[in-house]
Amino acid sequence: MKPSSKKNKTNLVPFFLLLIQPIFMASNLAIARGAAYYIPPSSLGFWRWTLVFIILIPFFYKPIVKNLKYLKSESFRLLFLGFTGCCLCSIFPYVAGQTTTVLNMSLIYTSSSIFIVLLSTFFYKEKINFLQTIGFLFAFIGVLVVISNGKLSTLLNLEFVEGDIWILGAAISWALYSVYVLHWKSKFNLFTKFTLIAFFGSASLFPFYLYESFYLGEKFNLELIPILWITIAAISPGIIAFILYSKIQKYLGASITGFTLYLFVVYGAFYGIFFFNEKLFISHYLGGAFVLFGVYFAKKT
Repeated sequence: MKPSSKKNKTNLVPFFLLLIQPIFMASNLAIARGAAYYIPPSSLGFWRWTLVFIILIPFFYKPIVKNLKYLKSESFRLLFLGFTGCCLCSIFPYVAGQTTTVLNMSLIYTSSSIFIVLLSTFFYKEKINFLQTIGFLFAFIGVLVVISNGKLSTLLNLEFVEGDIWILGAAISWALYSVYVLHWKSKFNLFTKFTLIAFFGSASLFPFYLYESFYLGEKFNLELIPILWITIAAISPGIIAFILYSKIQKYLGASITGFTLYLFVVYGAFYGIFFFNEKLFISHYLGGAFVLFGVYFAKKT
């Protein structure tokens, strides 16, 4: 008996989500580039995650209150995840967007999967096989090609674009977040935990926001465009990207979900070229190939 067409369509939904999720994930890099002229980095990060929490808390306050006894014991872990996944992964890309391109950011940020493998080995003693070692070397060479623009003199003189170093820091921060959240068995369910991480992310960003606003004097005007950037940052790469990623992982598994990284580069290039008139150079093609091959081998177990 043949399966119904309705069932076939249903089975295709996760693959459709796999195609569109990186659109929202990569939009954070476009936001970093576009919002740089309107709102300072820490301000954008702080209000982004504050808005995420405000949107989510009406839906998840009941399970939080119900499991309040676990909040005290898990607060430090939640703070660590909020700091690495929300705070640093907001400030670093948003600072990077002031001096580098979306193309560079998307290629360098993809290397986070390499750091995930390395950190898993360092902290949790997971073994690295030969192919994963090759993957690390490929990705490392690829990142060097991108940040040096393919010029050996740039590497030798350490004359990198500042934003490229910031986005590399973001890739490492995301790897720290990913490794820890993967190995942590929380008492809270997935979306309740995400709501709490958003809260602790906002809380960890608050001191940076105060320092930026009052000590550095970098404030933004409460006008339509900055508010739009904050709203887009909260909804697109914040809530939507997380929900879609969770759904894909649930229905397709971790291995297939990893393909979002490859599409992330494609959509990142699309944002850079069509919205910011960025140009592709030989270093992007060559470095991108090395990074993607590296990511591919790194996922081989």
